[in-house]
Amino acid sequence: MPTPEPAGRRERKKAQTRARIAETALELFLERGFAEVTTAEVAEAADVSVTTLFNHFPSKEALVVDEDAEREAALVAAVHDREPGTSVVDALHRYFSGVREALLGDDGGARFREFRRLVRSSPSLVEHMDRMWARHETSLAAAIAEDAGAPADDPAARALAHLVLAARSVPGDPGAGFDAAFALLRAAWPPDDWPTG
Repeated sequence: MPTPEPAGRRERKKAQTRARIAETALELFLERGFAEVTTAEVAEAADVSVTTLFNHFPSKEALVVDEDAEREAALVAAVHDREPGTSVVDALHRYFSGVREALLGDDGGARFREFRRLVRSSPSLVEHMDRMWARHETSLAAAIAEDAGAPADDPAARALAHLVLAARSVPGDPGAGFDAAFALLRAAWPPDDWPTG
C-alpha cells in the first residue's frame, strides 16, 4: 500500500497545479481572446483533466481572476491590521498603491493593459469582475464599520468602501487620479471624526 503524501506536500502540489492552470489560461486568453478559448483547451495545455480544472476554478471567468478570496482578505486586513496611528484611508491608500506597483511590474504596465483589454472584451468577464468588486465592497464596508465601532450597515462605512474602490479607476492619468481621489477621501474622513449616518 503506497504511503500517503504529507498534507503540506499535497497542498503545495495543489497550489502549483492551480497556478499552472491560471497562468496557462491567461496566456491563451491574451493570445487568442477569451471567447475563442475553451476550458478543454486550457486543460489540455496545462496538462490536467477538465474535471481537475473545475475542481480548482468554478467557472471559465474565474480562470482570469484567480485570487478573488485572497484579494478580499487582503482588503479587510489592510483595515484591521494597519499600524497604530494610521488612518483607514491612509492604510487603504498604501495597500492599493502596493497593488498598483505590483500590477505595473517591470514592463511599465504593458501586461496589465493587456489584461484590462482582455476583461473589457468580454461581457461575461466584465460582469464577473463587477460581482467580485461588489462582494469586496461589502466586506470592506463591514471591516470599516467594525473598526469605527459603527453598526454593520453604517452608511458612512458603505460610502467610504464604495469610494475607495472607485478610486482605482479614476479617468485620465491613473496614478494622479488615484492619489487625488485619496487626498479628497483623507480630507473628508479625518481619523478622529468618524461620520455617522
